[in-house]
Amino acid sequence: MTQNIKIKRLYRHRYWAMLLVWMALTSDAGAQRVLTLEEAIATALQNNYDIQIARNDSLVAAIDYSYRNAVFLPTVNADAARTFNNNNQRQTLADGTERKSNGVRSNNLQASIGLDWVLFDGFRMFATRDKAVALLEAGSYTAKAQVINTVAQVVNTYYNISRQQQLIKATDVQIRLNNDRSRLAQYKLEIGSGAKPDVLQSKVDLNEQKSLKMQQETLIGQLKQQLIQVMNSNIKEHEFSIPDTIPLNETIALGDIQEGIEKTNPDLLLARSNIDVAKYTLKETRAGLWPTIAFGTAYNYSRTVNKRVLNNFSTLFNQLNGYNYGFTATVPIFNQFRVRRQIRQDRLNINLQELSLENQRSLINLSVINAFKDYQQQQKFLKLEEESIALAEENVTIVFETYKLGAATLVQLREAQLSLAQAYDRLIAARYNLKLAETELLRLKGDIIK
Repeated sequence: MTQNIKIKRLYRHRYWAMLLVWMALTSDAGAQRVLTLEEAIATALQNNYDIQIARNDSLVAAIDYSYRNAVFLPTVNADAARTFNNNNQRQTLADGTERKSNGVRSNNLQASIGLDWVLFDGFRMFATRDKAVALLEAGSYTAKAQVINTVAQVVNTYYNISRQQQLIKATDVQIRLNNDRSRLAQYKLEIGSGAKPDVLQSKVDLNEQKSLKMQQETLIGQLKQQLIQVMNSNIKEHEFSIPDTIPLNETIALGDIQEGIEKTNPDLLLARSNIDVAKYTLKETRAGLWPTIAFGTAYNYSRTVNKRVLNNFSTLFNQLNGYNYGFTATVPIFNQFRVRRQIRQDRLNINLQELSLENQRSLINLSVINAFKDYQQQQKFLKLEEESIALAEENVTIVFETYKLGAATLVQLREAQLSLAQAYDRLIAARYNLKLAETELLRLKGDIIK
């Protein structure tokens, strides 16, 4: 009877212990929320520092674009000045008469408003206006390139966390196997059919796997911090979790990536835009060979008041006001060949930008081909490793059962476990590498974001 009461108490204690553990696990699970890839990308697009910097540069070009037509407008300036004089004067006239006075006071008021309007400057105004459009496009392509690179970084880091979580699961499998092996080795030792080294080696292997799991958990924490930094978010690493699955797209075709890449890759678009900017710069320089015709007009007001004068014919009060207008023409005749020298340099710059476009096109094509080959190769690796993992799991099961019966050695079982661990590593690496190749293809295409 007493024994039954003890058993009931033991089960009651175990029940409450299991309940507390379950409550702790559910509370932790409730504290963590699943961070989706879409949410991570959206947060990065809104908060990432590099994207904000690129967007700021693009906004500078947008401001210039919004004022592009101002180059056709005149300039209007107003000036005003008030001067007070206190002078000592001395005059000697032609007949020898000498006049002298100290503290001669006067004041002068001047004001004017003028308008200057360039009517013709060799079409420089038109080139400057169109150049603002090209600079705006260049700024938008730079910002788009930064956005694409940031999204690719988010995707790679996000699924790297998933990869490490899969590795932890694979390590858990090894821990369970080593636990079973350690208990079995201990049991064999106790019944006299085992050896002490088998027990010790099993425990050493178990501790090695536990240590490996701790390293993987640390790496996951570091990768989460990297993801938080890219997103520029205030979220803490213990506040979110990431699914350990890596979805794969195995239907990408090379032709789909190459088709239309000239219109979607931001690097190629930026290189082409730089050519346009260089051409407009040449047009601005060529305008220096033409004459400049301008219209100018001004309204002037001047008033001078003298307290006293030495010369009786001098004025005590003088006022002048009125307007003037006219046209001016500036014809370049010789300017030390500065304009012609700049024209030659601008032509060389156009040629340089064209070469840069061709070089960029060649590099992009090469990167696409290499990335697609890697994509195909990783697909083959994945299929091969999926077959290998099934064989390795079956092999471990057979060897372990044989080891239980005493028909296999510890060395054979350890080799089977090692083969299984390596198969898991290769399988998980193949999945992640295939995702990297897929992401790189979409990044090069410029379609990683829609």
